[in-house]
Amino acid sequence: MKVDLIKRLSLGAFVGCFVVMLVMVLGSLQLGPQNVTFSGVEIINAFLGSIVVGWAFSLSGLIYEREDIALPLQVIFQMVIGMGALFAIAIYLKWMPVEFGIGPIITWIAIACVFAAIFWLGFYVYYYLVARDLNNKLIK
Repeated sequence: MKVDLIKRLSLGAFVGCFVVMLVMVLGSLQLGPQNVTFSGVEIINAFLGSIVVGWAFSLSGLIYEREDIALPLQVIFQMVIGMGALFAIAIYLKWMPVEFGIGPIITWIAIACVFAAIFWLGFYVYYYLVARDLNNKLIK
């Protein structure tokens, strides 16, 4: 159990940092790298905030261990916990542009949902293939 928890926390921190750094790089490329500067405080906040968000998504993924709960409910549970943590941290660290009105907020939420869906689908396909390979080995 300890090893599984450490693996989940490590993977959550890695994926969280990867996504935030990817968004920062893509944003910099879109605006022109010469036009973007990040302060040390912004980098530290992005690093720590992304780790906490990664942990929220990763630890809420423990719901998939429960076989008595339907997959759609498990997905909803994980997304509510993960997105709730993401939105709280995004507002606190000013990642989400709440001062510009509802349009940018909706865009930000849509982009966050697309990233979450892509990563969820990637993990789903990965674990599906791992399970298929294990089943094939058991049959042989």
